[in-house]
Amino acid sequence: MKADILCFWSTVALYGISTFSYIYGLIAKKEKLFLAGLYSALAGFILHAITIGIRWAETGISPFISISESITLGTLMAVLIFLIFHFSAKQVRPLGVLVMPVVFTLLGWAGTLMKDIASTLAPALQSWWLWIHITGASMGFGSALMAAAVGLVYLLKANFSGAIYEKLPALQDLDILGYRYVASGFIMYGLMIVSGAFWSNTVKGSYWNWDPVEVWSLISWLIYGIYLHLRITFGWRGRKLAWYALIALMVMIVSYWGIPFSVETFHSGFRIEH
Repeated sequence: MKADILCFWSTVALYGISTFSYIYGLIAKKEKLFLAGLYSALAGFILHAITIGIRWAETGISPFISISESITLGTLMAVLIFLIFHFSAKQVRPLGVLVMPVVFTLLGWAGTLMKDIASTLAPALQSWWLWIHITGASMGFGSALMAAAVGLVYLLKANFSGAIYEKLPALQDLDILGYRYVASGFIMYGLMIVSGAFWSNTVKGSYWNWDPVEVWSLISWLIYGIYLHLRITFGWRGRKLAWYALIALMVMIVSYWGIPFSVETFHSGFRIEH
């Protein structure tokens, strides 16, 4: 078995262990399992990064050309944001209950779509706009996933009692934390759309083509914009925004990976027409 494939599926396995540890730890109310989940996620992240590094080094091709590579990079960024937050704010240990199952599912799906590494790169993909576009998309996804995870933790603390929930930050603090991640995701998603428009202009000669992914990306961005509007202008707080963040995450995942996979679009595997 090739080194990158071995590392990839080892990563999926470690994320699976992390997922089980977080979910069972929450159900059984055993905080020690959260720690096992965290370090499984950390070990998986290291192999995850190595996987991308190997595939990148073999050909020098940017590691986000196919849908599989895009998912792999997006989930790497999500786990990175999760780990940075987890090690800097240990009070919110159950966050992995949502983050890791989503990452585990998406990366497993990416494995079923994996293809041989491309040997050449289309001229249109040799653009810094594409790098900015992918960075914005990946960081936006990571921020949106964290916002949804904070929303889930908020709802759990608001509805259940026990030592695990008592050690969590106050509901008001969780609400503010979720808001910050949504704001970050909104900014990065906006960067993705703007840079994508400039990249599209260099490839197709127009900034907007009403590609289904473009439309759904705009919808996702507006959905998070509505979240901010509801909070800032109408004073929404707490449960309503926690549920909103969870639902918005599903819309964002569909727009980022579901549409280009199911519909023939410019973004399907980043096909370039000229």
